[in-house]
Amino acid sequence: MAAKVLDSWALLAFYKDEPCASEVEKLIQQAADKGRPLLLSVINWAEIHYSLERAGGKAVAERVAEQIAELPIQVVGVGDDMKTARTAAAFKAANKMSLADAFAAALAKEKKAELVTGDPEFKALEGQIKIHWLK
Repeated sequence: MAAKVLDSWALLAFYKDEPCASEVEKLIQQAADKGRPLLLSVINWAEIHYSLERAGGKAVAERVAEQIAELPIQVVGVGDDMKTARTAAAFKAANKMSLADAFAAALAKEKKAELVTGDPEFKALEGQIKIHWLK
């Protein structure tokens, strides 16, 4: 299994039990079975946290944060060398997308990984990064 980066959209769909939740669950199980964690930008972690806190309160957001910490998901920081931040800035400048989405795409590009998402904002990047489209 090639390295995979989760977008906020994918994990929020999983926690909201949306139609593609079972596909995300399968990817999480495969990551656990193979001992190769999925990657998640710290910016996307923050987006998940604030989205859940707004929708369901602080307790819900904290419970999900604890669950994510137990899953085979590695939260990846921005880094001091600014490489990821510069790539994210370039994606954001050239495309209509959120800053969090730009960081997910930058992490996927940096790690030569496949981005897991169902968010149509990433359509513009199909030629620049690999995308695993959730349905």
